[in-house]
This record gives sequence, structure tokens and C-alpha cells, in this order.
Amino acid sequence: MQGVYTAGQVRTAEAALMRTVADGVLMRRAAAGLAAHLRGHLGATYGRRVVLLVGAGDNGGDALWAGTELRRRGAAVTALLLTPDRAHPGGLAALRRARGRVLPVEPGTLDTARGLVAGADVVVDGIVGISGRGPLREPAPALVAAAGEAGVPVVACDLPSGVDPDTGATAGPHVRAAFTVTFGACKPVHALAAPLCGPVRLVDIGLVPFLPDDPHALLLFDADAGAAWPVPGPDDDKYTQGVAGIAAGSATYPGAAVLAAGAAVLATSGMVRFAGPAADEVRRHWPEIVATGDLTDAGRTQAWAVGPGIGTGSAGLAVLEAVLDREVPVCIDADGITLLAQHPHLRERVHGEPVVVTPHAGEFARLAGEVGPDRVAATRRAAAELGVTVLLKGNATVVAAPDGRVLVDPAADAWAATAGSGDVLTGMIGALLAAGLDPWWAAGCATLVHARAATAAAGAHGVPAVPAPATALQAAIPDALRAVRAAARG
Repeated sequence: MQGVYTAGQVRTAEAALMRTVADGVLMRRAAAGLAAHLRGHLGATYGRRVVLLVGAGDNGGDALWAGTELRRRGAAVTALLLTPDRAHPGGLAALRRARGRVLPVEPGTLDTARGLVAGADVVVDGIVGISGRGPLREPAPALVAAAGEAGVPVVACDLPSGVDPDTGATAGPHVRAAFTVTFGACKPVHALAAPLCGPVRLVDIGLVPFLPDDPHALLLFDADAGAAWPVPGPDDDKYTQGVAGIAAGSATYPGAAVLAAGAAVLATSGMVRFAGPAADEVRRHWPEIVATGDLTDAGRTQAWAVGPGIGTGSAGLAVLEAVLDREVPVCIDADGITLLAQHPHLRERVHGEPVVVTPHAGEFARLAGEVGPDRVAATRRAAAELGVTVLLKGNATVVAAPDGRVLVDPAADAWAATAGSGDVLTGMIGALLAAGLDPWWAAGCATLVHARAATAAAGAHGVPAVPAPATALQAAIPDALRAVRAAARG
């Protein structure tokens, strides 16, 4: 796992670190790391054209010092000063000594600046840093647009300018980076707006000892999920590994039952029980499942997953209440979430219990209010108020425990955005709960493997990847599990 730290946390840590080193050392460390990654991107440095978009503050200074190193290695480096009177003086002087070109961007030079950007091999975004808020202001949008129109990659210094560092939100013109080089620690933007950041390369500047012990959130990696995923030991049988119960689907929506129950089978080596009107359809697809038409006939389980396709009327309410009566860990999704939103007594029942709820933004709004721009804050608030683990679905899925712990899983793509994929995730979480994983940890691990399965399903027949239905995502769970378990073995 890796900590994610807010802009405020990072600034405090930087201030403490700067008291231990000479002036300018941190900027030079950051610039050296940025220059190294730019050299790796360019391949050969000599004769390459590098354009720096330089704003006020330290990010502009980082860009100027990195440009100075590239100029000394033979690159043609031009610094476009967006705020000419506020550019970092030390970095600007260094670039000039190295005979780099400096051009203040003003109305009379804007066309020239656009041409330089369009003709570059790479553009470095040093416009604003972690103290910046709000969208880009002219002339920055015109220059960023010129890079996009010409197909010139933009490399973000610390974070893409115009994207909020703590929420990943945008409110107007902003940078979409080919990749981002960040310094000292990952910030929320890198997880919450991963598509705008591109791959994130972290440069060590000596900040780690000064960072707080309680990061804003944690990033989960393949190796973490692979190490946590339950596998049978020599003394296990189908019962000792945890028996998962699935209450999903109906005569009208049998697919939800098949998807959730099948996912539980593929996620565990133990046993899965199913209860609901779609029992015959579940047995037809998954003969290894012990299926019955009614919860009262279901045997003992160590956890239940409930909600997809059960309906929001009296029948669905009866199913959810019967599941809660079992007094085991529960994952509640889809119609189950709507029922929680409609019935206060259900929210009282689950408060403080080992329960995971898995809303998308619309369901979240009904259950806990609008998400708003800060997904981490909203999910943490909902988990505390509801007294359960909340998994807010999205390209960046956020999982918050009632005690304030937060995991963020920034998916590498959006292939999981397909009908029925949430039913698959529900079954996977149910299986991990039955195996005894902490609800927060179960939700986080299942989310990561679910995203990997979606990617594998979309690319199963070659490159480029193509849309894949939830049935293909479900079928790719074993491949995703092999990949994360291989990562755990190193």
C-alpha cells in the first residue's frame, strides 16, 4: 500500500524537511528527478525541442531547473513565462546561463509561443503546483490547447495544472498529462483523477520521514490484494474456507442472481449457497452452487451478499430483513441500497455491524446526500454516519470504513462500466466476507481484482481492447486472481 497525502499535509512535511537542508536543495532534487524522467521519455536529448510552461511558484522553478539540465545535455529548451514578473529567479537565471531561450508570453508573443509549443518534442507543465486552485487562466489554456492540437505530449510537474490537488475535480481548462512526475508523496489528485495524470512517477526528495502517520487515504496494489486473497490450506475443506450466501435476482431479473452467485464461486474455493426465485437459473449456470428458492431453506453461511435484482417492494424488503436476521457480515448492493434509503429502521439495524454498502453516485445521493467534488470526504462522512463500510463506485472507487480508514482504487481504464458488473463485484465481496476478511479490506481487495478482471476481459482477444459484457468480466476473475497472486509472490 501507499499513502496519499493532501496538499496541506505535504506542505507541512516540506516545511519540516526544509529546516534540515540548505536553501534550494529540495528544488534541485525535484528538478533532477523531473529531468531524469524527461530524458527517459525523450530517449536521446541532443537536439530535442523542450518547451517549459512556467508559472509563478516552485513548480515553475522545478521546470526551469530541469530545463537547465536538459539544455546542458544538448536539448533546445525554451521557457514560456506565463507570469513574467513572478518566475522563479534562481531557475530563470540558471536557464539563461545555460543559453536556454526565455520568452515572456504577452499578447504580442502569443502566436510565437503557440508555434513553439506545436513544434516541441515535449512540453513541461510547470504552470501551478499544489497550492493552485481553479481552472487555468489565459494564456495557459491557449498553449495547452496548442499542444493537444499538435499531438505534443505534456508532462506534468507534480500534478496537472487546473486539476484540484485534493479532489481531482476540474472547473474549466486544465492539463491532461501524458505522465506526471511528482515529488515526495502521492497526492489525492493522482488517484482521483488518474486519467488526467497519466502514469505517475514518484521522485524521492527525502520527504517520507516528515510525512504524518495518518495519510489522507491509501492506494492498494496488486501485491496487497494477492497476499490477502484467501486460498485453501492443507487442513481446509469447503466449510472452513467460509460459506458465502447470495440473495439476488428474481423471476424478472435472473441475470443478477447468475452474475453475483457465479462471481462468488470464482472468488472462493469454499462453498456458495443461493436463495431466491432464480434458483433454477443459478443451478443451470453453476451446478456447484447449493441453491434454494427461499432464504428460510438456506443453510448456514459465514456471510451474505444481497440486493441485486431483488426489487424494492415488500418482497425485496422481506429478503433484506431476512438476511440481516442471520447476524453475519453482509454486502448490500443495488435494490438493497434503495431499501436502506427508504427505510430508516434498516439503517438503524446495520449501524455498527460488519456491513459493506456499494452505491454508485445516484444511490449514494439517495442514501447519504450528494457526493460533491470531494469523493474521499463524502465517502468518509457517509461511512461514519451510517456506521458501515461504504464503497463509492466510479473510475476511482473509494472505500471508507466507519473509523475513517480510506482506500482508493484508481482503475487503469473504464471497462468495468457495463451493466451487471456491480452484481459481479457484490458476489466477490460476499465471498471475501465469508472468508473472514475485514469488511473494509474485503471491499478494497475485491474492487482491485474486479477492475483487473474487467481489463483482462476487454483485452482477451487482442489489442486494441474492446467492450466486454459482465459475463466476460466474471469469466476473467481467475486470470485477474492469478495476476495479483503472482504480484504478491514478487
